[in-house]
Amino acid sequence: MSIVRVHDKDFEPYLPAEQITKKIKEIAERMDTDYDGKKPLFVAILNGSFMFASDLFKSLTIEAEICFIKLASYKGTKSSGQVITAIGLDTDMHGRHVVILEDIVDTGKTLSEFLPQLEHQQPASLKIAALLHKPEATVYPISVDYLGFSVPNKFLLGYGLDYDGLGRNIPSIYKLVE
Repeated sequence: MSIVRVHDKDFEPYLPAEQITKKIKEIAERMDTDYDGKKPLFVAILNGSFMFASDLFKSLTIEAEICFIKLASYKGTKSSGQVITAIGLDTDMHGRHVVILEDIVDTGKTLSEFLPQLEHQQPASLKIAALLHKPEATVYPISVDYLGFSVPNKFLLGYGLDYDGLGRNIPSIYKLVE
């Protein structure tokens, strides 16, 4: 792994793909135990979570469903402060065990605005799985039930995370060189 340049910024290696894969398999094993016989519904938040959602879903052995919703709060390297819903959720969640899949929990604003919409549908349970969490950046209290990695409050790229649309396809995670 070496420095990569995306748009006008340089990013240095942070989490290698092998380490990410290992952690996702560990999370899947926990979920297989926790949701055995419950047929959970996974709600992946696009765009960033698509790689995490795909790899996690492939690692599960339980019966489960997955659907997608698009929420956005980033512009460039900073949160815009506004949550935008671009693709609605059309799956009935009443009485279902629901797991939200996020690539990264940063300030927590996106989930803090989205969770009440889900709770209104009265799921049997509602949990959050995130590959990454930035505890130092969290402003809105969000409890992550299945966590891959706690990370510093740095701008990250790769494995679904982008910088103005580019870099999502990089299999490892990089951090901004400052």
